[in-house]
Amino acid sequence: MRLSTGRHRRTRTLSIAAAIAVASGAGGACLGLSDGGAEAASTTVTVSTTAQLESAVKNAAAGTTIQVRGGTYRPTATLKSTANGTSSSRITLQAYGGEKVRIDGSRLPDGSWLAGIYGDYWTVQNLTFVNSPAQGFVATSSVGGVFKNLVTAGNGDSGFTLRGDGTTNNLVQNLDSHGNYDPAGHGQNADGIAVKFGSGTGNKITGARLYNNSDDGLDLWQFSSPVTIEHTWAFGNGENRWADSAFEGNGNGFKLGGGGASVAHVVNNNAAWDNTLHGFTENSNTGAILLNRNTAYANAESGFHFATGKARLARNLAVSNNKGLAKLGSSTVSAANNWDSKVATPSFRSTDATTAYGAREPGGSLPATTFLTTGSTTIGSTMN
Repeated sequence: MRLSTGRHRRTRTLSIAAAIAVASGAGGACLGLSDGGAEAASTTVTVSTTAQLESAVKNAAAGTTIQVRGGTYRPTATLKSTANGTSSSRITLQAYGGEKVRIDGSRLPDGSWLAGIYGDYWTVQNLTFVNSPAQGFVATSSVGGVFKNLVTAGNGDSGFTLRGDGTTNNLVQNLDSHGNYDPAGHGQNADGIAVKFGSGTGNKITGARLYNNSDDGLDLWQFSSPVTIEHTWAFGNGENRWADSAFEGNGNGFKLGGGGASVAHVVNNNAAWDNTLHGFTENSNTGAILLNRNTAYANAESGFHFATGKARLARNLAVSNNKGLAKLGSSTVSAANNWDSKVATPSFRSTDATTAYGAREPGGSLPATTFLTTGSTTIGSTMN
């Protein structure tokens, strides 16, 4: 069958025999062929061994659904695909039913990513990626990706990464990314989620928990198009939990730029607490970043640090940050935040973060909590 690899990639050919071998060898079913026998309509592959998983990802094509049975999988090479789905015929990689799937990178060569997707219209959901010697999960120049209900933890660089030009209209939803640490860089590179070194509009992060990473919770370094971040929590980042005597982790909750980019990211209804630097920072991004109804609590530096750019901050709440509520430059627009004149600071219902670490709700949404909630309808994160 002939596979279209999209608007910006060459076409490659995978034989019908090879496709059937993938499906049958991996316990799969439902390989549909058109009347002419030239193209696959759909392929469902159910895998239960590491070799089957590696083969299924490598040979995926538009319309492929890869269902991974519960258990731990330890690939010896990066799970990699350059295949493209389409908007109407996606490629899906997911856990089988409600089974728990752990993809473990402890057998990979040094420097290897655990998973690398170089194609469009992928759905990856309900999987855990751990113990990679480098990045946990990376999508490069992807269009229309849906990355949902994933865990990326204990990896040797950033847990989850979007990168490259042409990174467009991707959704990252309900990601838990924690405990990622790069020993080679003494912690200065491993973020919870990184959207870096690229461009492309329509990318959105929602419902994430980014915590206890060696560097930042979220990092938008050198990404030159607006990213939307909402209903996301970043906490406990930048602390040396690895007894690294040369530790260099930063520890911002939300690092919203850097490397010369000037871009107006949109940051709504998020929370940052207990990070070793700032809760929210432009990181030298001079663009008109929009921040609305975010909360910064008990960060070691400023709650909001926007000293050089043209950020617009409204209805944000900062409490008990060690170096002040907010540090703002002359070009920053600030209104209805609790550091502005005549704006009251509402009381928190709870400052006990225990429930924020709890199990997610059915379907993957953030756990219910009263932590950092105030009941206000006008200021600060709603923490949901």
